Amino acid sequence: MSSRPITSCKRYAVSYRDLANKRHELGFYAIDAFEARQLAIEFNKFVREHPNSIDRISLRNKVIA
Repeated sequence: MSSRPITSCKRYAVSYRDLANKRHELGFYAIDAFEARQLAIEFNKFVREHPNSIDRISLRNKVIA
C-alpha cells in the first residue's frame, strides 16, 4: 500500500461469513473496493485462509461528528 493521505481514501465495509455461517464485518479506508478486499486478506487471518468467504464489500458514508 502506498503512502497517501487518508482524506483521499473512502470508507469500506468488508463482510464475510465464517464456517458457522455467521456474518462478520471489517472496516477499512481504501482507494477502491479491490484495495479494501486486499486489506481484509492481509489483516484478517480467517479471510486470508478463506478469501472466498467475502460476500460483500460496501462503501460507507463518512460520519460527521
